[in-house]
Amino acid sequence: MHKGFLQTAALLGALAVALGAFGAHGLKKIVPPETVTTFETGVRYQFYHVFALLAVAILFGSFPGRNLQYAGICFIVGIILFSGSLYILTALQATKTVGLRGIGAITPIGGVFFIVGWIFLFLSILKRA
Repeated sequence: MHKGFLQTAALLGALAVALGAFGAHGLKKIVPPETVTTFETGVRYQFYHVFALLAVAILFGSFPGRNLQYAGICFIVGIILFSGSLYILTALQATKTVGLRGIGAITPIGGVFFIVGWIFLFLSILKRA
C-alpha cells in the first residue's frame, strides 16, 4: 500500500465531511442557493476522488508503478484545483468580494486532472493484466 496516499485520502476525506456539514448547516444562511449548489459540487467531487485516491493506495500493493503514482497525484491536484476553486468562489460570494471571479477558470483544469488521473489508473492496471 502507498501510505502517503492513504494519509492524504484520510485527511481530505475528513475535510470533505467538515465542509459538507458546513455547507448543509451554515452556508445556506449566508449565500444564495445557487452558490450552495456550487459548494456542494466541490464537496461531492472531493469525496469521489478521495475514494479514488484510497483505491490507488490499496491497488499500489498489487500494481506498483509510476502510472499509479501519477494517478494519485492527479487526483490530489484535481481536488485542490477543482474543489478548491469552487470553495474559493463560494467564499468570494459570501464575502461579496469582487475582482477575483476569474478563479473559476481554474475549475476545468482541476477537472482535466481528474480525467488524467483515471486514465493513469486504467493504464497502471492495463500494463499488469
